[in-house]
Amino acid sequence: MASKKALGLTAATAALVLGLTACGSGGGEGDGGDGGGEEFTYGILYPQTGNLAFLGPPQISAAKYAIAEINEAGGILGTEVPAIVEGDEAGDNAQANEAANSLVSDQVNAVIGAAASGMTQATYDTVTGAEIVQCSGSNTSAALSDIEDDGYYFRTAPSDKLSAVVMARKIAEEGHANVAIVARADDYGGGYAQALQTELENLGAQVVVNETYDPMATTFDSVVNSVANEEPDAVALIAFEEGAQVIAQFLESDVTGDQIYVTDGLNDPQLGETVNQEDPNSVKGITGVAPSAENPEFTEGLTSFNEELEVFQFAPQVYDCVTVIALAAEAAGSVDPSEYVAELPNVSRPEGTECSSFAECSDLLADGEEINYQGASGNIDFDDNGDPTAATFEIFHYGDDGHEVLAYEEHSLLD
Repeated sequence: MASKKALGLTAATAALVLGLTACGSGGGEGDGGDGGGEEFTYGILYPQTGNLAFLGPPQISAAKYAIAEINEAGGILGTEVPAIVEGDEAGDNAQANEAANSLVSDQVNAVIGAAASGMTQATYDTVTGAEIVQCSGSNTSAALSDIEDDGYYFRTAPSDKLSAVVMARKIAEEGHANVAIVARADDYGGGYAQALQTELENLGAQVVVNETYDPMATTFDSVVNSVANEEPDAVALIAFEEGAQVIAQFLESDVTGDQIYVTDGLNDPQLGETVNQEDPNSVKGITGVAPSAENPEFTEGLTSFNEELEVFQFAPQVYDCVTVIALAAEAAGSVDPSEYVAELPNVSRPEGTECSSFAECSDLLADGEEINYQGASGNIDFDDNGDPTAATFEIFHYGDDGHEVLAYEEHSLLD
């Protein structure tokens, strides 16, 4: 892959690479065109615990669903994919990196995740430094476009630079001219807030507050008071689960639900209960923007696969990570990440024949055709940084009947 990113390793990671570089594939030598019957094993870093644990079920369910469909079509290079190896990112840098080290030691051929951008920042050196492909379906931090990963990191979720544009346009369309931005103090929150302010000002709005908060704090009086003092028309909250407490404090001030706009970290049908268990309808009026997919067929299939699944956030994007990696291995004729990594952009480029499932796409590859994988989340078309260049967003809302999707909108980085 002609990546613009160069590999930068710490001494500790370099030592790890010396011992583990050759293990990332279960052996790429002598694969030939048929993979030599070697298994392709996926690892996954996802939030089993921590403040994003509500995103755990759709992440692991989507990955397992994709693997089931791959195996139904004959597996990768004719060999069935074994059970996915799981690791808990837990919302903690040290624990996430410990889980990543475990996946590398288990000689997985690819790592799906981490779910949170911060957890990927904590783990990508470990994974990509061992020359193992890492693909996240939910990382959105703009900073991840420029990490030093030697071309081994990809994502199917759009950068916050694009998400922020969509949110700014929504806020402006609804007539808000004076806006407060409140964000968690990390790469995700800071990057999103900066991009949001830039686009709001481009649209003629004034940003009267732009403050961050410690997501581990027990109270958020400082930022809530700053917003209340400025009396803005709208408040944009860039948060994860801790944002429920921030919302509760906003609602106790003079801010109303129809003034609040939230990001994907709060796209939770149970948000009302989390904010105020005694009055779940207190969140009525809140609107949000999240990367999504308008794909009822995929949702029906995933629901049939896991009937207990209630949250679907980023599930299509995770499914696409698993599938596009499998197709890259098919195209390369190898399970070795150092060999198939160059095929990841190629199997999603517009020059190929469009196809939308592993079975269909792998048949085309077997016939010698180039392919353009059309994902469950939409067109991917990786750029040189491993980012998708287009995405679908859902505008979600909390109304009389709770959580609802108002609309789906397609946006491109080229717009």
